[in-house]
Amino acid sequence: MNILILGGGGREHALAWAVMQNPKCDKLIVAPGNAGIAQIAECASLDVEDGGAVAEFAGENAIDLVIVGPEAPLAAGVADRLREAGVLVFGPSKEAARLEASKSFTKEICDAANAPTAGYGHFTDAASAKAHVRAQGAPIVVKADGLAAGKGVIIAETVAQAEEAIDDMFGGAFGGAGAEVVIEEFMTGEEASYFVLVDGTDVLPIGTAQDHKRVGEGDTGPNTGGMGAYSPAPVLSDEVAQKALDEIVRPTMAEMARRGTPYQGVLYVGLMIENGQPRLVEYNVRFGDPECQVLMMRLGGQVLDLLHACAEGRLAEAKVTWADDHAMTVVMAAEGYPGAYEKGTVISGLEGLPEDSFTQMFHAGTAEKDGKIVANGGRVLNATARGATLAEAQARAYALVDAVDWPEGFCRRDIGWRAL
Repeated sequence: MNILILGGGGREHALAWAVMQNPKCDKLIVAPGNAGIAQIAECASLDVEDGGAVAEFAGENAIDLVIVGPEAPLAAGVADRLREAGVLVFGPSKEAARLEASKSFTKEICDAANAPTAGYGHFTDAASAKAHVRAQGAPIVVKADGLAAGKGVIIAETVAQAEEAIDDMFGGAFGGAGAEVVIEEFMTGEEASYFVLVDGTDVLPIGTAQDHKRVGEGDTGPNTGGMGAYSPAPVLSDEVAQKALDEIVRPTMAEMARRGTPYQGVLYVGLMIENGQPRLVEYNVRFGDPECQVLMMRLGGQVLDLLHACAEGRLAEAKVTWADDHAMTVVMAAEGYPGAYEKGTVISGLEGLPEDSFTQMFHAGTAEKDGKIVANGGRVLNATARGATLAEAQARAYALVDAVDWPEGFCRRDIGWRAL
């Protein structure tokens, strides 16, 4: 098969690595890719949010399957355009992608499906949003309604913090994403991510993970796109996972189908779990980043068969084979992230790193300049490893981190602390 992956981050490097493990993959193109991806696949310059351009490129390159990595092309309707052109695609329609692109839409679907989630209010002006906050008190969660690259969520400890977040959002801090806000009750418990494939009809769970959203050790400081992750998530026991499927995922998918917009692709189910009871925090319509990296590490080459079956509506006959193992990824980020950071700093020591089924350095924000690998984003590298235990996976992941010479980078040293 000839495969095209859209995206250029750590998630896409992990997807590309897993797809390449499968003998059915004849040719792999990643657009736009990054310096790490370029070492294993062909990279192409393409506007991944332009459905027409992607469909034309797929036709010219005899692509058999397009795998959409990030959320923006899905929200832009790229999957719809590909389906219209008769190209097989893994990823939901624009309408189904609203489960991530609009927080208020997801709440409305949860209400209709009776899926347990946080109580909320939806606002289009700052005054009524602030009045709601004052009535509810703090802690409280303020979310930009639209896509904000994983950063449009503020957990406010005080009413003043919540009001400041509301002003920021309506003031344009998150662009169009903050034109409307959703304000939710603060849920207590432990957060974990549940990943399922959906082909419009059938639902197939493919794993659990837990990520560390905050920049500082001990889960302190501002939220980021994620500073590390591990799989499986101990808090998401088989019993809790089954409850989440029965009470949240299946009812939501049934409601989407009932509306004539069936969901097809991977569904990232963010859960808050307390006393064995899961409640929905959010849906994402793509693999999480960096959770994808640990899932791919554990799934390997079977990923291509699973995504292909999902795209073709054959999930009923698909099976996931799990090794009884653990994986961890540690994000190496540019100093200053998630605030202002410098691009273009040189990263050394990547050449001699072990690359096998137990250790991989996935590139997230890298580029090649004058024969050297340079940082080209906030989250730059994902040191990823698996082992028989989480402690073993952790030791391997940090050994990768320590082998890299990049003075302008930093990482958290406590990834996995809740489980360990």
